[in-house]
Amino acid sequence: MKDVLEYVSYRQYIADYYAEKKAKSAFTWQEFTLAAGFSSPVHLKYVSEGRFNLSDAAAGRVAKAMHLSDYEQEYFCEMVKFDHAKNDAEKKAAFNKMLAIADAHKAKILEGDSFRFFESWKNPVIRELAPAMPGAKPLALAHACRPKITAAEVTATLNFLVKTGLLEKDEEGNFVQTEKVVTTGPMEATPVAVRGMHRQMGEFALDTIEGVPQDERHFSGITLGVTREAYEEIVQEIADCRKRIISIATRSPAMDEVYRLNMQFFPMTKRKGSERG
Repeated sequence: MKDVLEYVSYRQYIADYYAEKKAKSAFTWQEFTLAAGFSSPVHLKYVSEGRFNLSDAAAGRVAKAMHLSDYEQEYFCEMVKFDHAKNDAEKKAAFNKMLAIADAHKAKILEGDSFRFFESWKNPVIRELAPAMPGAKPLALAHACRPKITAAEVTATLNFLVKTGLLEKDEEGNFVQTEKVVTTGPMEATPVAVRGMHRQMGEFALDTIEGVPQDERHFSGITLGVTREAYEEIVQEIADCRKRIISIATRSPAMDEVYRLNMQFFPMTKRKGSERG
């Protein structure tokens, strides 16, 4: 069984803990549940399946019942807060505390690097810009960014990108990408960071309407009514379009500027479920 600091889902950790104990002894859900102070013999089974939640107080009891150490109990309780968070700000706060606990104890959350990469617009921009400016110092890279950024922020970003293997230095000391494209997979915390980046990039897009010459940017849009079937077909078309655009952009190793493409398709009405006259 993995260390608790490698988990993001407290429900999965409970399920894995039970499975490991069961494989080694006659351990039962009832025994587990009673040790955590619950009267129902299947309460924790239902928690692991997502049917019940844990309160903050119950989370501490369950952590102790699993004989976790002090910092492991704190981490487990933060996982509970992450799972139960009502909005992205709460999720982000809980996950950052999980990362801090893991870092302090030399552990690595597998999803941590992905979360941190998508948490800030500086990471993807510097990842594209640094290889295109060989030999450039952090101050020069900072001046090349349209949103204002300091040389210290560039240095911190470069260190992170190198540490996570997203950039590396060649024999001449210049930065090169290890992969052409960075995408997200089926993760739990990273989508929170990605949504935050969408907000950041959306704000930057508004600024470019007035701040960038029209021949250096492209904005277009259309408002239309669709069925659910048409919606799903359009979403697939957008996904296919993104792939074709990536193919065009990565065809040549040369680069003049770093651009951001926002593709948005969202409802302007809320008729679903409403009464129709």
